Amino acid sequence: MKIIGFDKIRELKISPETAYQWVSEMILQKDKTFLPPKTHMNMPGNVFCNVMPSLIHTDFGNWGGIKVVTRYPERKPSLDSKILLFDADSGEFAALMDGNWITAMRTGAVAAHSILHFAKENFNTIGMIGLGNVARSSLLVLASMFDHPLSIKLLRYKDQADLFKERFAGFRNLNFEVSDSLYDIIKGSDVVVSCATYFEKDLAPDEWFDEGILVVPVHTRGFTNCDLFFDKVYADDTGHVDHFKNFSKFRYYAEVSDVVNKRAVGRENEKERILAYNIGVSVHDVYYAAKIYQIFKNDPVLFSSLQDAAMADPSDKFWV
Repeated sequence: MKIIGFDKIRELKISPETAYQWVSEMILQKDKTFLPPKTHMNMPGNVFCNVMPSLIHTDFGNWGGIKVVTRYPERKPSLDSKILLFDADSGEFAALMDGNWITAMRTGAVAAHSILHFAKENFNTIGMIGLGNVARSSLLVLASMFDHPLSIKLLRYKDQADLFKERFAGFRNLNFEVSDSLYDIIKGSDVVVSCATYFEKDLAPDEWFDEGILVVPVHTRGFTNCDLFFDKVYADDTGHVDHFKNFSKFRYYAEVSDVVNKRAVGRENEKERILAYNIGVSVHDVYYAAKIYQIFKNDPVLFSSLQDAAMADPSDKFWV
């Protein structure tokens, strides 16, 4: 079993366009996966641990994986994840991988996918709340896929808005403004993307959300009032949202996979308010992990540079 750390993955320089392609492929092929609901364990102090297993079928083999993601608010960064990847045909464990690059990029790619599929035509203004790695990856993928000018409204938090603008200084199609007002971020926006990891209550009253708006609450917090009056709600997987308190009250609900496979409708007019609970599920992580593992395995030099984890597994049937 190989150890594939954060730096090794980052050194591959996987493009935002490739990150989007991998997400699109997995969303399209969701029917070929086995995806149990994740196990979510809360601990005091807004600490949590999520355990996320899944199996996927691909044109380069069958793969399984378990992702473990934890959040400790005092840790920097507060979120951390690891992925255990195995060959589902042989049962051989292939790699223990850092999950931080994968989590950020697949989550950003999913958010970009939602925007490109559910935002109204000719959308221009995007309000962004929470400006960490996932917000950066969301805009990085979107701006790489979409060359029209975009107006980006950033909610100020410490010095993150200035650092965010610096990160995207090279993108000529992005124009930024910074505000201290949630009202200014939401009102008048075609799309609102929230990447903050925790809110105790909903952020905004109903009247702040204009007709035609798309809201993408990446970590599912802060917009439960929208459940009740938005025209349509979409999600990656029903088993990950059917426990939401307002699930039975959604006016229209479908999985994104059903929309891209033409089994459900997407946006039908420019006035619909749409909510996309598309935070990414572990089939995306496992697909990314398997793709990354294949990149290493297909290059003998890269593969030999990886550290081995010698587990000294038992070789006899009886060993007690």
